[in-house]
Amino acid sequence: MKVSIVTLFPDLYQPFLSTSLIGRAVKQERLEFDITSLLSFCSPKERIDAPTVGHGPGMLLRPEVVEKAIQAQEQKFGRAFRVFFSPHGEQLTQPLLGEIAEQIRASGDHCMVLPARYEGMDVRLEEEYADVILSIGDYVLMGGDLPAMVFLEAISRLIPGVIGSKESVEEESFSGPFVDHPHYTAPLEWHGKVVPDVLRSGNHAAQAVWRRQQSIRRTLMGGHFQWLRSQSLTAQDRKDIHAQMPHHYAVLMHTDVVVEDGRVGESSVTSLDIHDIARSAKTFGLHGYFIATRLVDQKRIVEQLLGFWQQGEGVTYNPSRHEALAFAEVVDSLDVAIAAILEREGVEPIIIGTSARELDNVPTISYAMQHLIWRQERPVLFVFGTARGLAESVLMRCDYLVPPVYGISGFNHLSVRSAAAIVFDRWMGL
Repeated sequence: MKVSIVTLFPDLYQPFLSTSLIGRAVKQERLEFDITSLLSFCSPKERIDAPTVGHGPGMLLRPEVVEKAIQAQEQKFGRAFRVFFSPHGEQLTQPLLGEIAEQIRASGDHCMVLPARYEGMDVRLEEEYADVILSIGDYVLMGGDLPAMVFLEAISRLIPGVIGSKESVEEESFSGPFVDHPHYTAPLEWHGKVVPDVLRSGNHAAQAVWRRQQSIRRTLMGGHFQWLRSQSLTAQDRKDIHAQMPHHYAVLMHTDVVVEDGRVGESSVTSLDIHDIARSAKTFGLHGYFIATRLVDQKRIVEQLLGFWQQGEGVTYNPSRHEALAFAEVVDSLDVAIAAILEREGVEPIIIGTSARELDNVPTISYAMQHLIWRQERPVLFVFGTARGLAESVLMRCDYLVPPVYGISGFNHLSVRSAAAIVFDRWMGL
C-alpha cells in the first residue's frame, strides 16, 4: 500500500515510520510512504494559513494550497483514498478501519492522510476532497498529526504480512463485541500475583471458557458498554453478559413520596404501573421488583393483583405477564426491600435514585459511567417514585442519582412506568 502524508511537519513522521513493525513493513516493501510538506506548495513569502471568515479567533489552512498538494500526490501515485482528521469527524473504530481498508484496496492501494493544524481545514476542502473525516476521541489536540499516526498504525495492522499472526489481528479487542482477555507470561508468580490455575491446566476447553468470561467482564467493567451496545449479539452473548453483570433490583415507592399538596405521604397504586414496570424489569434482566406501600388496603390490592397473575386464574391469563409478575413482591418500605436484597446477596445494594431534583449531597452518575458502579461488585437497587416524586428523606439515602429523563421538547410528563423503562434501557439495555 502506498501512503501519501501531506503535512506541515514532515519531521514528526521520520522516527515513527522507521520504527517497529511499520519500519519492518517498509523494508519488506509492504508499505511505501511519501511525505510531502505543505510549505512546498507556497512561495517563500506566501502564508499557508488565513483568518477564519466572520467573527472569531483562529486560522485555517488555505484550501488552494492543500488542493495543490492533493493533485501533486495523485499525479504521482494515482487517485487516493483521502483521509482527513477533525474532532467533528466519525469516531475511529475497528469495524470502520476494516471498511476503510477495503475501500483503499478497491481504489488502487493508495491512501492519503491530510492532518490539519490551527483551527483545521476550510469546510469546502473537506466537502470537495475528503473520502472520510476521522476523529480519535471526544477531545481536541493541537493538530491532526497524532491522529494521523494513530490511523496509520491501526490501518497497517490490517495489511497482510505486517502482523505476523493473522489470529492476533482477528482476536484483538474490538474485532468482535468484547475486548481482549487478560494475558500472562513467565514467571508464574510475580509480586505475589499468580497466573490463574486454568491457564496452567492444559485444558483448552476450560481455558476458552475462562477467556470468554474474562473478555466479557473486561468489556463491562472497563467502560466499553456503549461499544457493546453497538454490536450484533447472539442469544448466548446476551446470556453470558447477563451472568457477568451485578444483580439489579427496582422498587416502586408508593410510600414516602410527595403527594398533591406537597406533603410526604402515600400515593394510590395503579395496575398499569405495576404490570409495565414488572415487564420492563424482566426484559432488562433485573433480579427482583418491589412495590412499597404501608397502607393495608393498598397492600391487599397489590397482593391480590400479584396473586391473580401468578396463579394465572381466569380466562384472561397472560403467560408473559405472569412470568414478569412472578418475581414481584409487595413490601412495607424501602428498608424492607433493602433487607430482602441483603438476605439474598449477602451485601447491601448500591441505591440509585431517580428524580428531576438535584441534591448537593448526592452525586449524579451518568448513564455512560455505569461501569464505575459495577466494579464495586454489589447489587444495584433503582428507586422510582410515584405521585410528585420521592421524598427528600428517601433521596438522601441514595448513593447516587441518575440524570432525569428529558426529551427535546419542553413537555416533560412521563409516567413512572415509561421513565423506568427508559432508565433500564440507558443503564443496561443492549
